[in-house]
Amino acid sequence: MTVLLHQLKFEQRVFWRSREAAVFIFIFPLLLYALLGSIYGDEIDGVPAADVLLAGLFGYGAANTAFGGLAITLVIRREAGILKRLRSTPLPPWTYLATVLLSTLMVFALQAVALLVLGSLAFDASMPANPLGFAGAIVLGVAAFAGLGVGAASLIRSAEGVSAVVNVIVLPMAFLSGSFGPTREFPVFLQAIADVLPLTYFIDIVYGVYLDGESLFADPKALGVLAAWGIAGLAVALKRFTWMPRER
Repeated sequence: MTVLLHQLKFEQRVFWRSREAAVFIFIFPLLLYALLGSIYGDEIDGVPAADVLLAGLFGYGAANTAFGGLAITLVIRREAGILKRLRSTPLPPWTYLATVLLSTLMVFALQAVALLVLGSLAFDASMPANPLGFAGAIVLGVAAFAGLGVGAASLIRSAEGVSAVVNVIVLPMAFLSGSFGPTREFPVFLQAIADVLPLTYFIDIVYGVYLDGESLFADPKALGVLAAWGIAGLAVALKRFTWMPRER
C-alpha cells in the first residue's frame, strides 16, 4: 500500500507539472463548456441548456481524460523507454498500472467538480439529482474508457502520432454521441454510428443520474454496452500490450 501511494503521488506530480497535459486533458472540457454555454439558448428540449450541455461535457471529459490521456501517456512512456525501465525495477506491474488508473480517476473527479462549479456559478446549472449515482457513473466511465485507452495504446506504434490518432477518435465520437449538443437532427447513418459508440451510452447513464435522479443501474443496456467496450479494450491490451519500445 505504501508503494502504491508513493507511486500515485508521483503520477499526480508528473501530470500537473506538464502544462500540455493540464491544458489538453483538464482545462479543455471547461473551455468547451464555457463556449457552448454561451452559445445555446435557455432550454434544449424543455431542459435547461446549461444542464444538458454539462451532462454531455461530463461524457466528453471521461473519454478525453481516461481514453485519450491514458493512451497518450502510455505510448509516449513506452517509446521513450520509461516503461521498459519501470519493468526492470522492483515496482510490480499491477501497482504501476493501478496508480496510473487511480491518478486518471482523480483527475477526472476534480474535472467533474470544476465543471459543476463552473456551471453553477456561470450558468446556474443544477447539481446532480442523484449524487451517489453520479459518483458511481464517474468511476464507471473512467474504468470503461481506461480499458479502451490501454487497448488503444497497445495498437498505436508512434509517440509522434498518438495525439493525432486520439483526437481523430475522441472528437468525432463526442460530436456523434451528443457531448456538444442534441443529435436528433443528424442524418440517419450518423445516428446509426452513434448507437454503437460507448460514449453514447455513458452520456445516457450520466443523463439519468444527473438530470433525472435515476439509479446508476436504471439502464442495464447502457451499462452492458459500456462494460463490453471496456472489456474489449482490456482484451486487446492483454494480447498486444508491451513494455518495450516498438520504434527501436
